[in-house]
Amino acid sequence: MTGDGDTRGTLTDQLSSTVFLGLIRLLLLLPYPRRIPAMGWAFSHLVAPLAGWRRRIRDNLALARPDLPAAEVRRLTRAVPDNAGRAMMEIYSGAEFTSRIAAADPLTGPGLAALERAAAEGRPVVLACAHFGNYDAIRAALAARGWPVGALYRPMNNAAFNRHYIPAIEAIAQPLFPRGRAGLMAMLRFLRRGGLLCLGFDQYDRHGATLRFFGLPSETVLTPAELALRHDAALIPIAGIRQPDGLSFRVQVGAPVAPGDPGAMMQALNDDLERLVRTHMDQWFWVHRRWKPGRAPR
Repeated sequence: MTGDGDTRGTLTDQLSSTVFLGLIRLLLLLPYPRRIPAMGWAFSHLVAPLAGWRRRIRDNLALARPDLPAAEVRRLTRAVPDNAGRAMMEIYSGAEFTSRIAAADPLTGPGLAALERAAAEGRPVVLACAHFGNYDAIRAALAARGWPVGALYRPMNNAAFNRHYIPAIEAIAQPLFPRGRAGLMAMLRFLRRGGLLCLGFDQYDRHGATLRFFGLPSETVLTPAELALRHDAALIPIAGIRQPDGLSFRVQVGAPVAPGDPGAMMQALNDDLERLVRTHMDQWFWVHRRWKPGRAPR
């Protein structure tokens, strides 16, 4: 049974999903080079103020980068949502987005040779991904090479939104594994068969180990390292870095992380991501509640 509060929540979800989908359909009428920045503008000037993103970005920057000038903080409160909006519009642009990625073949970096070797040998790979740039550019680039690439995802709280969002991300590359017992079992089978599995690691995890990120205690999930060790898989950091034109990407494949203690392996990934974020401050999703100073460390 659903109470009155749940009904209002459901109606709110449906309304917000309908408005969002209407905006997507409207912008799809524009040429690709215009619709992507248009959605970036909408997220920066409409979504971010309404959703409280600007304050959350300022709060996170005050923790991690208190040295930033006020003007740079103001710039980031607009640039971070702009990147998020561009990424969302790219997802809903489907074939146009993936064909652009395929034509560019943007894979590069010190770990590319190791990734190519693992794919050729059918060896499993755990790809450590962050909410940076557009992580779906990673899946599009790997799928364009004909490699089996899967990803674990958490369905949105808004069920109405899921009905169109999940088909959109499935159109970029499959398989996708929803969080939960069934999705986990399917994900493990995929990895054991030599799949390339994208796993996120840059959000707060209350069951995670207390590591460091931007010099701050950060509860970090150990799963990517533990899976790599358990299944003799390479653990490789990877990121889809948006280029200055705002439309194209460089998919940076980092050097594989050496096997060892899972905490040390994940700290290496945190350090690698921090270096990347410091170089491209506007491309990490500073909206997440990555740090929770009041909680006891694990």
